[in-house]
Amino acid sequence: MTDDPRATPIRDGVASRTLEGILRAEVYLDPKSMSCVVPAAGLHRAPNAASEQMDQLLFGEVFEAIEDEGPWLWGQARRDGYVGFVAASSLAPLRPEPTHRVTAIRTYAFVEPSIKTRASGPYSMNALVAVEAEDGRLAKVAGAGWMAREHLISIGVFETDWAGVAERFLGAPYLWGGRESLGLDCSGLVQQALFACGRACPRDTDQQSRLGREIARGDFARGDLVFWNGHVAIGLDCDRIVHANGFHMMVAIERLDVAITRIEEAGVGHPTTFRRL
Repeated sequence: MTDDPRATPIRDGVASRTLEGILRAEVYLDPKSMSCVVPAAGLHRAPNAASEQMDQLLFGEVFEAIEDEGPWLWGQARRDGYVGFVAASSLAPLRPEPTHRVTAIRTYAFVEPSIKTRASGPYSMNALVAVEAEDGRLAKVAGAGWMAREHLISIGVFETDWAGVAERFLGAPYLWGGRESLGLDCSGLVQQALFACGRACPRDTDQQSRLGREIARGDFARGDLVFWNGHVAIGLDCDRIVHANGFHMMVAIERLDVAITRIEEAGVGHPTTFRRL
C-alpha cells in the first residue's frame, strides 16, 4: 500500500474506510460514490477554487467523497486514484452505469433530439455516459442531453494507437492539472491518450515514468514515452514527439532533438528515461 498523499485518502487524522487496518487514523469514514455532472470539474489541493488544480474529473467519472468541507468535498477520483477537493456543486448521487464514452475530442449535448436546440458542454474525450434512447443520429445521455452517436463508443471498445489519439489534441491550450480537450498538461495528455486505448494510467509524470520498460534512446519509436524531470512526451516516430508543454502553451509536435536541446538549455536537464508500454 502506497503512502503517496496524492493517491492515499488520509489527512489530518481522517481516512477513508478503505484504509482501516492498513494505515493508522483517528477516524475512518465511509466513502460515498458520486458522479461528476459537469463537463469537467477541477480537483484542487485545498477547498477553494484559487488553490492549485492538480487533476480533473470528466463528466460521468466517479468521485469517492469522504468528508465535507463547506461547499467542497474531499475524497478520491476513482479513475486515476488522485486525492483532493472537488466542488460539491459539480457532483451528484451516483448516476446509472456508463454504457458509452465520448470518443470525439469534444462534443455537445442538446436539450432536444435536434442539433438546432440549446447546447451544453463541450464534453471531452473519455467522458463516461449512459445512453438511454436514440433518435436518428442522436443519443440521449442521462444527465446531459442528446449527443451525436458517432461521437460515442461502447464501453469496452478501445483504440490502439495512443500516439494518434494524442495528435488529435493538437492546438489544445496548456492547462496545469487539466485533462479535458479545452486544456490539459503533459501528463494529462498521456493519460487521456492511454485511457482511450483502454490502458490504466496514473496522473503525474513521476508515476507514469514507472510504466512499461526502459528502452535505449536509439530504440525510441511511435507510442514510446520520453520523460524529463517533471515532463513527458509521446513519440510519433524516432525523431518527433507530441506533448502538451509550457513553452508552446499548447499541445504541439516537435522534433525530439530540438526538444532535448531546448529543455536542457532551460535548466531541466537531459531526459531521465525512455519507456515502452
